[in-house]
Amino acid sequence: MKDNFSSHSSSYAKYRPTYPQALYHFLKEKLDKTEMAWDCGTGNGQVAGELAEFFKEVQATDISRQQLDNAIKKPNIHYSFQAAEKTTFTDNSFDLITVAQAIHWFDFKSFYKEVNRVLKPNGIISVLGYSLFKSNFETNKVIYKLYHDIIGTFWDEERRYLEEHYQTIPFPFQEINSAVFEQEYTWSFEHLMGYLNTWSGVKHYEKENGKNPLDLIRNELKAAFGAKNKVIFPVLLRLGKTVN
Repeated sequence: MKDNFSSHSSSYAKYRPTYPQALYHFLKEKLDKTEMAWDCGTGNGQVAGELAEFFKEVQATDISRQQLDNAIKKPNIHYSFQAAEKTTFTDNSFDLITVAQAIHWFDFKSFYKEVNRVLKPNGIISVLGYSLFKSNFETNKVIYKLYHDIIGTFWDEERRYLEEHYQTIPFPFQEINSAVFEQEYTWSFEHLMGYLNTWSGVKHYEKENGKNPLDLIRNELKAAFGAKNKVIFPVLLRLGKTVN
C-alpha cells in the first residue's frame, strides 16, 4: 500500500472534509449489533471518532505512524500500525468494517480475504469516499484546470477508482442498497487552499518540479471563489455483507 499522506498528516487532519451525520445514522440503522468496529486506513481518525459515539469499541489501523499520531483520541478507540491486508485481529471480530477514502490504495484480493476472516456473520463492510467537490461555476472551471490540465499526469493510477465513484472496484459482497449523501461547507479561501494542498497530485507535482502548482492558479482561483464560498462534496458509499 502506498503512503502518500504521512508527510502532511497535520494538514490532512485540519483540512480534509468529513462525512455527514446522516450517513452515520444510516449505517447504524443497518447494523444488528454495535459492539466492535474496524476503521481501516483510518488516517486522522475522523470516521473512527464518529463510530466511537455508538460502538462499544473501535479498532482503527493505518500504515502511517504520523497520521496515527495526529488522529482523534477517544477512550474506546484503539489505534494500531497495521496494513489492511494482514492484521492481528481474531476471526469474526467486527460488526462493521469501514474504509474511508482509502480502499483504492489496497490490494483488493488480500484485503477482501481479511474482511471475510474478521467480519462477523451478518456484519457489514462500508466503503466510503468523496468525489471532486463543486462550487460556483467559475471556481469549478479553475479547479478543473488544476485537476486535469496542471496536475493530471501526477495523480496516482489508483485515483481513477474515485473518479469512477468506486463503482469499478472489485466488490465481492452481497450488496446492500445505499442512500445518496453529500457534505456541504462554507469555506474561506485559505481553507480551500489548505485542502487543495493535501492532494497527492499536488505533492507529486511539487516533488517533481520543485514548486507548488497551486501558485499557478492562486490569483485566478481567489477571484473566482472570493473570501468565502460554498463547497459541496458528493459522498461515495457502497455497503455489503459477506456471501455465505
